[in-house]
Amino acid sequence: MTIKDTPEAWEIRSTETPFVGNKTSVRTDEVVMPDGGVVRRDYQVHPGSVAVLALDDEERVLLIKQYRHPVRHKLWEIPAGLLDVPGENPLHAAQRELYEEAHVKAEDWRVLTDVYTTPGGCDESVRIFLARGLSEAEGQRFEVEDEEADMEHARVPVDELVRAVLAGQVHNTCLVVGVLSFVAARGGDGLDALRPAEAPWPARPFAA
Repeated sequence: MTIKDTPEAWEIRSTETPFVGNKTSVRTDEVVMPDGGVVRRDYQVHPGSVAVLALDDEERVLLIKQYRHPVRHKLWEIPAGLLDVPGENPLHAAQRELYEEAHVKAEDWRVLTDVYTTPGGCDESVRIFLARGLSEAEGQRFEVEDEEADMEHARVPVDELVRAVLAGQVHNTCLVVGVLSFVAARGGDGLDALRPAEAPWPARPFAA
């Protein structure tokens, strides 16, 4: 048996959007169940995101610390951001986020993993990239605002991050999934066996 998620769409009898926000919205669908019953499902509609596990030559991960109001915490995270432009190439978006949040560029890019963050209540899909061959970006630093104006930066060894994950000290989805996926890839078929940076992403089709 092949373990692989498969696309499937059950019949929707009706749909409405009771809330529309700046970046996301909430949708309510009436969905037909396999037994013929109809249930209401509320979920957040999200444009999708990209994240970057940026690894330097000393095998340290570039981290940022940012306030996240819904959970009332400042979380250690990897650089990440929304796919603001419909159809935007995820690699280009990831390169932009790495520049804007850390003023860093990378020579080697691979797809580390793709993940649905909370599929029971949100359609957000995130592509997490591995970026290596880091160097300081050229030009003026991106002007940050709001929560990003209070960011902290650090470079932390991979093994130290794994210990922090397993000890329950860090909680950001992209950081946790990213660093554990990196360790699995490094100890498995190797980092060069990872998918290329432009690999298709069915959850968020993009223009080449």
